[in-house]
Amino acid sequence: MTASFRRIAGYAAYATGIGGFLYSVAFVLLARANADLGTAISWIILLIGSLVAMPVVLALYESVRDVEPPAGLLALLFSALGFLGAIMHAGYQIANIVHLGSSPSSNLASQVDPRGLLTFGLTGLGLALFGWLMAQGGIFSSGLSRLGQITGVLMVVVYLARLTLYSPTNPLVLIGAGLTGFIVSPLFFVWLGRSFLQPGASIGR
Repeated sequence: MTASFRRIAGYAAYATGIGGFLYSVAFVLLARANADLGTAISWIILLIGSLVAMPVVLALYESVRDVEPPAGLLALLFSALGFLGAIMHAGYQIANIVHLGSSPSSNLASQVDPRGLLTFGLTGLGLALFGWLMAQGGIFSSGLSRLGQITGVLMVVVYLARLTLYSPTNPLVLIGAGLTGFIVSPLFFVWLGRSFLQPGASIGR
């Protein structure tokens, strides 16, 4: 990985962390005051944030690919497909808002990303696997590696909660999503960005 791409990934990781926090603010807090506005803003942030995250997961793969090549490739596929699913889900909702004036109200799961299967489930698996590879490789700090694993596991938990409890306003769903979106995930990506932007060959030390 070249130094220039690592810098790009570092700034992209910062943007991903900040975007994840802003998405949570719009989806959890702003939507309570103005449902249509909060929901629309959250989809726009999710679309942009998922696009920006692509260089980050590619840089992660380049950093850990020699630790366990098949596992590294699997982590990249899970994460990239998860963020791609988030892009498609957000794009679908934005298209409906533009043409219909609001997101379609239905009890049926989205055919694009049912209950966050890709956005939370698959992305979480990828990040958890990346976190494990980061710990095994010894390139990143142990704290950052553990935080990556925690972030991935919490995202999977959020997906399972949405799948079984359904209602996004259920306290258990809100607690899990709030912990992940407001604290853990932003902290991981901002810390990761700082690690990529550190001078020298060592990452995350």
